[in-house]
Amino acid sequence: MKALVLAGGTGSRLRPFTHTRAKQLLPIANRPVVHYALQAIADAGIEEVGVVVGSHADEIRRAVGDGSAFGLCLTYLHQAEPLGLAHAVLIARDFLADDDFLLYLGDNYLEDGVAGFVRRAEAGRDAARLLLTPVPDPTAFGVAEVDGDGLVRRLEEKPDRPRSDLALIGVYAFTPAVHEAVRAIRPSGRGELEITHAVQWMVDHGLAVRAETTTRPWRDTGSVDDLLEANRHVLDRMEGRVDGKVDPDSVLVGRVRIEEGAVVRGSRIVGPVVVGAGAVISNSSVGPYTAIGEDCRIDDSTIGSSVLLRGACVDGASRIEESLIGREAVVATAPRPAHVHRLVLGDHSKVQLIP
Repeated sequence: MKALVLAGGTGSRLRPFTHTRAKQLLPIANRPVVHYALQAIADAGIEEVGVVVGSHADEIRRAVGDGSAFGLCLTYLHQAEPLGLAHAVLIARDFLADDDFLLYLGDNYLEDGVAGFVRRAEAGRDAARLLLTPVPDPTAFGVAEVDGDGLVRRLEEKPDRPRSDLALIGVYAFTPAVHEAVRAIRPSGRGELEITHAVQWMVDHGLAVRAETTTRPWRDTGSVDDLLEANRHVLDRMEGRVDGKVDPDSVLVGRVRIEEGAVVRGSRIVGPVVVGAGAVISNSSVGPYTAIGEDCRIDDSTIGSSVLLRGACVDGASRIEESLIGREAVVATAPRPAHVHRLVLGDHSKVQLIP
């Protein structure tokens, strides 16, 4: 079995971050999201992986390389425009040849990986196998209607009136039968070749499409809230370790990882927290559930349940929570009266001010 990882797309829900980087490279516990996908694939015993890339192709290549760090052999496949998941399968036809394959969205995080799913797909040899999970609001997802034998009877893409609460979570196993399906369908109303339409075509033509349901932690990390929640899940499983420097005036509580080259002075860190190499934390309180990226600077501040990307600087912040702070971003106190806010915001930014 091969794998096809999708690492293109626009990431519109994560703007402005995705104006300047691929959403698959945003970090969970200081590690790019796509790394978790590739590790899950490697753990499932798959070695040949095609990575579909778009406008951020060069950045993805730098972050992932040739796949040898994961024990994988990667082939990069360029998708000129994000024209849908089924379109990605279409352009990957030569790479996939006539092999079964796993389709995995590169911004997905699954705590338990996909090894069991892949094993059952290889044993069952259904034309397609889908991984589903119950969600509170199915209207934001592709939704599957499944019969008592676990066979999929109907799929809908972001329906106004869902027939079930079972959402597709971006992990699929296909036999070569899917190639006829992706050639047969037409673009949807949003101009994309939908994988749900391709799978429905398979169902309508009498091919066996089986569903698996999981209730284990999963996030598509397509929004800030989902990214922060995935960060919490990963940090919860992290072991503490101190490779950097922590002075005697600092206190570490719980599972705290201080990477080599990081410095903590006069601060209190409450885990789970990871502090990246080259970061400096002074006279501050950090945690829990916080990931501080490489080369960040935190002075006289309090931060919790947040993710700071490489090179971010926070100075004099009385309390920051549930926040995602971008690369080289600066958060500092303003020399103005407390009732005045001064903002410099990029396109599609969102700010919440407490009166």
